[in-house]
Amino acid sequence: MTVIPKSRQTGIGLIGALAVLLGTVVVTLTLMSLSYGEGQPSDNNLSLAVVIHLATVVPAVPLGGYVLLRRKGDSLHRILGRVWVVLMLVTAISSFWLSLSFIHIFSVLVLVSVPLSLWRISKGDVVGHRRSMEGMYIGLVVAGAFAFIPGRLLGTLLFG
Repeated sequence: MTVIPKSRQTGIGLIGALAVLLGTVVVTLTLMSLSYGEGQPSDNNLSLAVVIHLATVVPAVPLGGYVLLRRKGDSLHRILGRVWVVLMLVTAISSFWLSLSFIHIFSVLVLVSVPLSLWRISKGDVVGHRRSMEGMYIGLVVAGAFAFIPGRLLGTLLFG
């Protein structure tokens, strides 16, 4: 097996990943603040639960994809994985303060899968850990796609 020296490894590294994550959160909060119009309360004010939910789910999508695609097992994987898990847990918990629908099945999936996945990796079950994390990410993307259907908040914000 060939080992690539640290100086020749590619990737954005911890600082770059955190910068992308912070940038995503800032853009999300900025876009949400635009929904308030001229600084006056309007009919489309977003509740605190919606703000928390969107501020955690939006960065969870690119971060989760990055963690799943990059090299596994190193310290950056563990740090970014922990950040992603916290984002997913806050997203799942905050979703229960929104109007309930079939999409919330994915929130329950997250609340079950996070401890299961952590238990699996603590027992050395790398394949089980990977499958749990991939399942959560697929659920995140599917729930996100359903969030844009007509009549739901994001569908209305995006398509009118």
